[in-house]
Amino acid sequence: MAGRQGQGGGTPSKGQGRDPAGLDFPRPLTTVDVVIFTIRLDALQVLLVRRGHGDGEPFPDAFALPGGFVDVDKDADLDACARRKLAEKTGVVSPYLEQLGSWGSAHRDPRGWSATHAYFALIPASAAEAALAADAQWFPLAGLGVTPKLAFDHAEILQAAVQRLRNKVEYTSLPAYLMPEEFTLPELQRTYEIVLDRPLEKSAFRTRMLSADLIEPIEKMRKGPNRPAQLYRLKPAATPVYFARTFNAPE
Repeated sequence: MAGRQGQGGGTPSKGQGRDPAGLDFPRPLTTVDVVIFTIRLDALQVLLVRRGHGDGEPFPDAFALPGGFVDVDKDADLDACARRKLAEKTGVVSPYLEQLGSWGSAHRDPRGWSATHAYFALIPASAAEAALAADAQWFPLAGLGVTPKLAFDHAEILQAAVQRLRNKVEYTSLPAYLMPEEFTLPELQRTYEIVLDRPLEKSAFRTRMLSADLIEPIEKMRKGPNRPAQLYRLKPAATPVYFARTFNAPE
């Protein structure tokens, strides 16, 4: 939970700690963290933010996942908090956001008993540099993690997010949400291969993508050194496609 709000630093919002029901027992710090993925420089990358270094800041100047305290005055639910944190750090709306899981203990935050609800989001590379917060920076993945040591238990959360993404990519169309508005089939295949960290068979991939109700050709071609390539786009309001077989299975 990085940045200068919430678990990334600072104090809870003015609504935090309200007791409208008259409940008389200690309550944990409640935060949301978002693992934000994109494809940059031919690699799967994750957005991290550098924490503040003011008085009382745990893990000063360390890198962490974007996130912060739930704001009871702004956030109708956990999804709303995740979308708000995503917008604060990237300035964009993610085409795909999924709840990953919850982490909580008396020891993950030195300020007290803390529970975080983690999400992962996908954004296209065309939006990855759009309006990053000043403390935000992209890092390429190295295996299931990144080179910087992360604050709190964020290395564990990041590892879980990478595993979830790669597992789901085996049988879904999630990498399509990492694509720009227009793309070729080889570019889509390369995105799959980057996320899965292995090559895929060209003919089988093409057959699967064209038979799914996911993408549609547009009246434009991509010119290059070889013959022009057909451009595609996601169909309007496209939802994730679930394939009958994984990419490991024969077509």
